[in-house]
Amino acid sequence: MNELGHGSDIVSRAFACGADERPLVMMVYIEGLIDPMAVNGRIVDRILDASHSLGEAASAQERLRLLKEKVLAVAGIAEVRTGEELLKALLEGRTVVLAEGSQIAVCANTSGGEHRSVEEPSSQTVIRGPKEGFTESIRTNASLIRRKIKSPKLRIDHKSIGTMTQTQIAVVYLKGIANQKIVDEIHERLDGIDTDSILESGYIEEFIQDRTFTPFPTLQNLERPDAIVGGILEGQIAIIVDGTPFVLLAPVTFNRFFQSSEDYYQRFDIASFLRLIRYGSFLVSMLLPSLYIAITTFHQEMIPTTLLVSLAAQREGTPFPAIVEAFIMEITFEVLREAGVRMPRAMGSAISIVGALVLGQAAVQAGLVSAAMVIVVSFTAIANFVIPSINMATASRLIRFGMMILGGTFGLFGVMTGLMFLLIHMVSLRSFGIPFMLPLSPLSIANLKDVFIRLPWWALSTRPRLIADPKANVRQGKNQKPAPPSSPSGERNDE
Repeated sequence: MNELGHGSDIVSRAFACGADERPLVMMVYIEGLIDPMAVNGRIVDRILDASHSLGEAASAQERLRLLKEKVLAVAGIAEVRTGEELLKALLEGRTVVLAEGSQIAVCANTSGGEHRSVEEPSSQTVIRGPKEGFTESIRTNASLIRRKIKSPKLRIDHKSIGTMTQTQIAVVYLKGIANQKIVDEIHERLDGIDTDSILESGYIEEFIQDRTFTPFPTLQNLERPDAIVGGILEGQIAIIVDGTPFVLLAPVTFNRFFQSSEDYYQRFDIASFLRLIRYGSFLVSMLLPSLYIAITTFHQEMIPTTLLVSLAAQREGTPFPAIVEAFIMEITFEVLREAGVRMPRAMGSAISIVGALVLGQAAVQAGLVSAAMVIVVSFTAIANFVIPSINMATASRLIRFGMMILGGTFGLFGVMTGLMFLLIHMVSLRSFGIPFMLPLSPLSIANLKDVFIRLPWWALSTRPRLIADPKANVRQGKNQKPAPPSSPSGERNDE
């Protein structure tokens, strides 16, 4: 107990055994990390009931055998032989039972304590689909995945990372469907992490990603079990980190960040339409301010005469060039967005909305910015919220400022140059060796069924190439296309 500093949350109890009531058995656990019902009902009561038998045992080894085989009514029981193993067992929420005279102790799996129940995800909401989300408990998260994938091929490999925190990590995949080379690569990168603390999955993401200096995420973090299960069924690998509801999914491609779980729960035509809107919103969020700056500053001949006269009238009393206007409004909106996130929930949305309306109207009336610029910045911000992935939405916000500088300096030539270098960068990215722009680069016609549009489920007969194991490429049988009967008698029309 000296190693733990005799903390007030460390509970120990000695049990008097035998006719002479000698303290032959002791129990130790850390309060808050264990399940009190399990400790009291399966350990304390059982030891008290068997106290006479424990006291009459011929030796310490016999007493230990009785504890393991007949007394402790806990499924997970293991032997503890060293002080390090004992400390690790206590810190993992186990209860350690020691017998007088024995150099070996017994630890019982009674981990529990307070934790958040399964609730609807706050960051990834859907109208149609499951309403359950991951929690901060790795055991709960693993059970949510097992509940959906009832297959013996499901593998959950546990490991501990962090010399101080000893954070539990779980690598989840389907044996025979996930590419074994990628699984081995993920294990190798996780085993190579040497740090004292892992507090969230973001730590793991930065340690194992292929490239650091890029605005684009090369791992996906999701809070929805159905989205993670969908990725696992396609051959991806999930990484669960204890203490966070956000589970990592790898490898990942660019198009995955524009797919929502709801795309697969409604008709394919509606899902395809909404997905195209997301791609368009991404381009608007990234390019609209820079295009407005470039056209109004360098390429006025591209604007219709009536609109050009209206814009000129609005900017007549504006003292700043278009690029300065855009930066003022964009930075102001970013400040309002951050304030809305950090303020108390009851006030955050009201402050951000009222602040945007009041500041925008006041800025126009004061002549600091034009009304058209307020419209451009507002529509850009709304388009940014359409992107399902927060990481990809943040990437578009960062790229937007660089494009604004290029548009304000070199016009449309600067914007096109920036897009060209951006595409070159995206094509060069890898996620655990998988091309980030797959199936567009390298081009794979067979994998275009679920990129910009989603074909009906009966047409999605294969898993993504290069991600899943090539031997398990087919995921459904042939002739799945529905064929209605051709006559009232029930005969099918095979034409």
